[in-house]
Amino acid sequence: MDMAAQHPTAALLLCEVVMEILSWVPAKPLTRLKLVCKSWNSIISHPHFVKLHLHRSPKNAILLFTRTPPFPRDEEKKWGLVLSSVESFIQNPSSTLDAQENRRSLHVEEDCVVGSCNGLVCVAILGHPINDIIDIWFHLLNPLTGFISENSPCLRVNVHTAFGFGYDESSDSYKVVSTTTRDSSGTVYSFGGSSWKRANSFPAFPFSFEDNGQFIGGTLNWLGLRNPHGDDYDWAAVTLDMLMIVSFDLKSDTNKQILLPKGIDEIPGQKPTLGVWGNRLYLLHDYKNTHFIAWQMKEFGDENSWTQLLKISFHHLGVERLFLPVFIFENGNIFMLSGRHRFEEVFYDRRDNSVKRVNINNLDFDAFDYVESLVQPC
Repeated sequence: MDMAAQHPTAALLLCEVVMEILSWVPAKPLTRLKLVCKSWNSIISHPHFVKLHLHRSPKNAILLFTRTPPFPRDEEKKWGLVLSSVESFIQNPSSTLDAQENRRSLHVEEDCVVGSCNGLVCVAILGHPINDIIDIWFHLLNPLTGFISENSPCLRVNVHTAFGFGYDESSDSYKVVSTTTRDSSGTVYSFGGSSWKRANSFPAFPFSFEDNGQFIGGTLNWLGLRNPHGDDYDWAAVTLDMLMIVSFDLKSDTNKQILLPKGIDEIPGQKPTLGVWGNRLYLLHDYKNTHFIAWQMKEFGDENSWTQLLKISFHHLGVERLFLPVFIFENGNIFMLSGRHRFEEVFYDRRDNSVKRVNINNLDFDAFDYVESLVQPC
């Protein structure tokens, strides 16, 4: 008889000890450790272990890059995804983006990334637009395990539609939300479901269909504009009371408004940007076309927790204007902005007020916070 039959309590205890130890091992080695024996494969594949491991995995240590525009036709530009540690990218950006071992395929030329959450990448498969109407399918990809979900049902929308991807912990489900920049309509799809459903009307329009919803705290967030003409507007005619943050709750499938920081008392010279880095919500904008300002919401959902994290002159940064996107690393301490010259990026470290200029050959990219995981939703 084996030990489990003779001593079931001891065997159970041993299993729990093995699970505890393995839960601290990085995700990549775990994919190989599944091959050690059947019991380890069973432990590592169990949904409870996958959630425990995800909870214990280091956050904000890895970046996922994807080239923009989202569906390039140039063969030389089809490098799909790039995964890199934050430290490696900051030290040597160009080498990190060019390294073949960091690259992952998106499989289809027309694929583009909507967002990343819990180690999963939401990928949109784009049809060919006809009269501004396009068919889109979505699937989930885990770059580490190679898992690819089934495609969502087809969504037929206007090309002027923005998307967001996130996780609803209450139902343990991953969702895609769409909202058009031409009217206030929206739709929601929960992966594993059979159909899209309509969402409540949005009170404002995203600035652009290129602005993905920013996921934080079970919500997707867009910087929106109260404008009867949708994205057909003149920025010079926009007033402060037309701006708002729209926050879509993935649990209730409803939206609400989040107020802008009270310290903003005039319209920036350029369109602001909303982003989530290091699980913090940021609002970035220029001031009188001479300074760069970064606001951080210390506690998501608490409008009184907006804090002006940074105000620095373009002159000190060595930039002529605020070119977006801006990326933020190291808990809001390092900012990356476009420099004066093509291919030049500026890294500013607010801890020592230092500025470093770096040439990067691959400038057309988006960056997402990423965590390696074993998540493979049904």
